[in-house]
Amino acid sequence: MDMAADKRPNTASDHQTAPAPGLSPDSARPRPDNGPRLGLLARLSSQFGSRGLTRRGPVLDDAARRALLLHGLEGTATILGVRDGGPAPEFWMRVQIEGRHGYETRVRQRAAAADREWMQPGDVVCCRADPADPDRVVLYLPAPEETSRTNIAKILADGRRARATVLAATPVAADYSGRDDPVLRLDLELHAWDEPGPWRVRVVQPVPLSALELVDLGRHLDVAFFTVDRGESVAVDWAASRRN
Repeated sequence: MDMAADKRPNTASDHQTAPAPGLSPDSARPRPDNGPRLGLLARLSSQFGSRGLTRRGPVLDDAARRALLLHGLEGTATILGVRDGGPAPEFWMRVQIEGRHGYETRVRQRAAAADREWMQPGDVVCCRADPADPDRVVLYLPAPEETSRTNIAKILADGRRARATVLAATPVAADYSGRDDPVLRLDLELHAWDEPGPWRVRVVQPVPLSALELVDLGRHLDVAFFTVDRGESVAVDWAASRRN
C-alpha cells in the first residue's frame, strides 16, 4: 500500500471550489464572451466589485420613513441599478450630501410603478439619510417644478441633436456581474450646429454591452439634449452611435 498517498492533498478533480458568498453555483461559473469585449468586460467587472456595500435588511415601515423624511440629511441619489423585488425593489445608488463625501449604498424601498419610471439607472432623485447611519436612506421624487433631470427616453424622443467626443469613461456601479448593462460616468464634449461653441458635460447612464467599445477615449457619440447645461438634459443615443 502506498502510505504516502493518504497524505497527498486533494486533486482538482475531487475538490470543488465553493461559489462566492451571495452567488449561486451557476453565477459563479465563468461566462463565455464573444469578440474583443472580453478584456473590457473583465476590467469593468473587476471595478464593479461589491466591496464595502451594505446589503439592506427589511423595508422601512411608514413611521420610520416619515421620521427620516422629516429629520434626515437632505441630498441627491444617482440610481446605479435596480434589482426587482416586487413592490419593494432594491435600489443601488450613489448618495451625495452637501458637505460630505459621496458614497454608494443600497436600500430596499416600496415604490409605485409610476415612480419607478423615474428611478432607473442614470436618474437622479432626492433622498434623506440618517445622520447616524448613512446607509439608512429613503428615496423620493422631487416635485415636478423642481425636477432637474429629464427622463432619458423623453430626451431621445424630443431633444435636439449633437455630436459628442468621449473625454473619459469611468464605471460607477459597484457590483457589476457581467449580466446587466454597466453604468458609466461619461465626460463628453458636445458640438451642436445651432450652438456657438462646444461645451462639456458629465452624464451617468447605463451603457449597452454591445456599445462598450464606443466609450473609448476620443470616440464620437450621437447624443440628444434639451439645453446647454452640465449634463442634466443630455442622453446618449446608443443605437444611432453604433450606426455611425
